[in-house]
Amino acid sequence: MKIAVMQPYFFPYIGYFQLMNVVDQFVVYDNIEYTKKGWINRNRILVNGKDDFITLPLKKDSDYLNISERRLADLWPQDSAKMLNRIKQSYLKAAAFDETFPLIEACIKFDNLNLFSFILNSIELIKNHLGIKSGLVVSSTIPADHSLKSEARVISICKAQQASEYINPIGGLELYSRSSFEVQGLSLRFLKARNVTYSQGNAPFVPFLSIIDVLMFCGKNQTIDMLSEYDFIEPQQP
Repeated sequence: MKIAVMQPYFFPYIGYFQLMNVVDQFVVYDNIEYTKKGWINRNRILVNGKDDFITLPLKKDSDYLNISERRLADLWPQDSAKMLNRIKQSYLKAAAFDETFPLIEACIKFDNLNLFSFILNSIELIKNHLGIKSGLVVSSTIPADHSLKSEARVISICKAQQASEYINPIGGLELYSRSSFEVQGLSLRFLKARNVTYSQGNAPFVPFLSIIDVLMFCGKNQTIDMLSEYDFIEPQQP
């Protein structure tokens, strides 16, 4: 069985869903510390031909809480309307706007203010929209040793789920050791999203934006085709 383990990201780029599509189980961390300036509660969309951020506002709290313990700001129900309007105005002329906007609206109008629940719901809605069959598993439900860190924790999760292979985005190439996985009876590979391009109207192409951008300009069927636009990179010999 193939497994990937990732943090929950807010409307992540297509590589996130390519990874999800290639594994049997996609484990999403809920019991991991929230980190600022990452992709957990923000992402980039195209606004007037340039990339700009959309961000989920968070209720002020300790920086040491897990993702599952953080909440959206109390004013989010009102702010969500502003975000939806911004997305609508940015993509109103996109080819697949009518097909895509109801999906994005359903994600943003989700009424649970728990950060993890909110993001997991949007990931699941997009997963289903794209027909991805892999199972979504919340990390805290897995009987692994969650006191471990990074590579050791991933290996513990893989073993608890009786996985045979772990697949990670290419960004982890320097973080994970092939020998550490092999000694535990696990194979290790890395997925690298290709530089997929598509028309973004009259603007010069801006790569690696949120999945919102891909769906708006390409539509469901073309986005599904793009799920296979990746390459596997083998780790170096131990």
